[in-house]
Amino acid sequence: MSSQMMNRETERPPRKRRVGLVIVLVLVLILGIGVANRLGLFAGGGSASAAGAPGEMPPMPVDVDTARVQPMADALRATGRIEAVQSIDLMPDEGGRITEILFREGQTVAAGTALIRIDDAMLRAEAAQAEADRDLARQQLERVRRLHADNASSPADLERAEATARGADAAFDLLQLRIDRATVRAPFAGVVGQRLISMGDYVTTATPLLTLQTVDPQRVVLDVSERHAGELSPGQAVEFTVAAQPDRVFQAEVEFIDPVVQEANRMIVVKARAPNRDRLLKPGMFIDARLATEMRNNAVVVSEDAIQPLRTANVVWAVVDGKASRRVVELGARRPGVVEILSGVEAGEVVVVGGLERMAEGMPLMPRSRVTGAVPDTAS
Repeated sequence: MSSQMMNRETERPPRKRRVGLVIVLVLVLILGIGVANRLGLFAGGGSASAAGAPGEMPPMPVDVDTARVQPMADALRATGRIEAVQSIDLMPDEGGRITEILFREGQTVAAGTALIRIDDAMLRAEAAQAEADRDLARQQLERVRRLHADNASSPADLERAEATARGADAAFDLLQLRIDRATVRAPFAGVVGQRLISMGDYVTTATPLLTLQTVDPQRVVLDVSERHAGELSPGQAVEFTVAAQPDRVFQAEVEFIDPVVQEANRMIVVKARAPNRDRLLKPGMFIDARLATEMRNNAVVVSEDAIQPLRTANVVWAVVDGKASRRVVELGARRPGVVEILSGVEAGEVVVVGGLERMAEGMPLMPRSRVTGAVPDTAS
């Protein structure tokens, strides 16, 4: 009895090993079939591989734009600032105490507008005295003339009386002028800036009262390297931007080129006049400018998003018959948002502006206009 039980116990391990071996063989067979399918060894695997071939991939949606013709210009880059054409710290012609302030800060004023009045009571009193002296000198001159006509006075008496009368007239006119200048007026049309005094302040002829500057047009002042001296000329077009309006391009026209190169930085000062009807340009603003040197009216341009810069070349992907076509291009001038194409793309061709990193030669594409969403005509 005990020997039978021992025989059964000795038979169990081999059976377990056989079952385990069967399971391993089944797993190996399943894995082998899967690998064969992937490698296309069976008919089913071959058809699956063919379905994934690049030639039958679904078209990839991409945003596109059209190369177009527009004027472009070669340009010099320069930095500079905005200045007012006229700007002063206004000071009085007469000293005294301020009795009236006739303006508001930021007010637009015309030339000759009264801005400040200074106490002129003393001047008016002096003018009254001078008027009396003038009248007396005129009366004395008339008496001397009558006596001279009767040969009762010498020619020297007449000359002395005439000189006295002229001096009295001049003294009276001078005081009248000083009274008029006790009212401070705007020397030119512009906008009043900061007020520097208050009512009742005592001022002298060296006391700044307020700032005044013109606003339209404004002056663009640029620093251009001396190596570009031969490319500068009055009347050149200038395009520039300011930080306060980054999406807007302002226009100006060169009106002055300094004939002297600054020794400190080897730069030439160039000044241009810019319209400022909206008053967006403020004196002191920093600007980034481009001075046009050569104009081309029929330049081919594309959106700057269409350019794929590589290490050795710049590439644009055109859409021809619904497929991607790689073009190596030569770039020309740039303007905000667009780039000139000197070679590689013709006007009217459709180019990809979105998804450039996924492009491959001959890839089927589903183009859609970035602006309208419509599908453009891409036939060659």
